[in-house]
Amino acid sequence: MRQNARVTTDSKGDYQELVDEVSELLGAPATLENRDFELIAFGAYDSEGDLDPSALDPVRTRSILTRRSTAAVRAWFESFGITRATAPVRIPPTPEAGVYRGRTCLPVRHRGVVLGYVWLLDTDPGPTRRQLTAAMEVTARIGALLADEAQHGADLSRELRAVLTAERDWQRDMAVAELRSALGARADTPHAVVCVAPWPSADPDDAPSVRTVPGATALCTVPWEASAVSLALLVRLRSADLPAPATSAAGRLLERLGAGGTSGTAGVAAGVAAGVSAPRTGLAELGAAWWEASAAARTARAESRFGPVAQWTSIGAFRLLTALPPHAAHDPAVRALLSPAHRELARTAEVYLDCAGQAGRAAAELGIHRQTLYYRLSRVEQLTALDLDDGEDRLLLHMALKARRL
Repeated sequence: MRQNARVTTDSKGDYQELVDEVSELLGAPATLENRDFELIAFGAYDSEGDLDPSALDPVRTRSILTRRSTAAVRAWFESFGITRATAPVRIPPTPEAGVYRGRTCLPVRHRGVVLGYVWLLDTDPGPTRRQLTAAMEVTARIGALLADEAQHGADLSRELRAVLTAERDWQRDMAVAELRSALGARADTPHAVVCVAPWPSADPDDAPSVRTVPGATALCTVPWEASAVSLALLVRLRSADLPAPATSAAGRLLERLGAGGTSGTAGVAAGVAAGVSAPRTGLAELGAAWWEASAAARTARAESRFGPVAQWTSIGAFRLLTALPPHAAHDPAVRALLSPAHRELARTAEVYLDCAGQAGRAAAELGIHRQTLYYRLSRVEQLTALDLDDGEDRLLLHMALKARRL
């Protein structure tokens, strides 16, 4: 027998291990969703070979790809009484609803409250009563884990927001102490901070459940530029040298926004980007990590080559540029060049400086003749009174051109 599984959430892998256990007990593909039908984990089980993709119906495929189901699908499944059930519920195939294969729902409950559902696609032969009883014992363990995280999740959201929005050092120190107390031993593990900006809603109820974000320990919305907000995540890492859980969580959230109907490219909402801080161990530098994540998100929005998920450690000179005050890009020497009337000249200068002053490379990048390049550069010098043969003048111009994007 062979088992294949994919991890979709929880840094400890507890949910994934439990879903895999159900799959193995029943010899059937299993999916775990919370009570809002948001995907937490899924596994694929096959005793002969790879699971045939044609065995998936549109409802399960959408759940896996977008990590949630539509309101209509939710209402249809709930019509079978799964919110009140204490035992497995058989749901027949209904092609007109997109349910091409029947499935069994195992309600996940804790102290009488439904917290989620384990879904099993029909197999031939189906599971025995004894197998289903054993699987329900596993769902009880899932329910206890969901209840524990639900109890701590709200506190962590509140405390994380307090840390990130503190205006004075003593306020931040107090908030960090409370967050550390709530996290317990987890406070001393490696972590990174993720910023997704701008987030479409400031309403906490519109934020995703922490259980549905890969590796997230806590999340909250915080003020962003102007009147917008951003989403902040505290993500546990397996190692300070491996930021992959944080970049994966950021990517999943961007895909979620795109899948939600916001216009964008490749499933990512237009104008939204994410930044990931450098890894940290402990919470002492949580404020600095948030600043890094925010700066990386700004960079990803300004420079598409870094996005849609930018890591603080990879944005180069923008680590310095993001620290400059907003008015820094409006240096008197470059003010005229940055006017809309000279947009093409500004782009020419930036490409030329990006190419380290190599005229041939710059002309090829711009698709113009080298003499045209020289003419435009002379116009740049006239407008700015800067000498492009002078290193400091070139540095000032290059910084101003990059900073204006931020």
